[in-house]
Amino acid sequence: MPAGLIIALVLLAAIIVGIWLTFNFMAVLVTLAIAAIVGWVADLIVPGKLPYGWLGAMVAGLLGSWLGGLLFGPLGPEVADIHIVPAFIGAIILAFVVQFAIKRGAARRT
Repeated sequence: MPAGLIIALVLLAAIIVGIWLTFNFMAVLVTLAIAAIVGWVADLIVPGKLPYGWLGAMVAGLLGSWLGGLLFGPLGPEVADIHIVPAFIGAIILAFVVQFAIKRGAARRT
């Protein structure tokens, strides 16, 4: 096999792997952005604030998506592999649990 053909195949494989990694990275970023928005809206609804700002909202959105998926299954529209309705309901439940734990911890310290 000529060396030029081997180099061309290696470059083609590197380009394909690079494109695949780029699209997967973008999918992760979109998923995190949707989770952050879902968690932020849930934080606006629940009295009090989630700890850690946007990072806490993102975690609430991701965990809320998982919790809502367990409780309600695939319901409503889906964006970036996140079903919005169960994710939103799960994030609200999670935010209430976090606020309850924060208030209970503050009451124990006093």
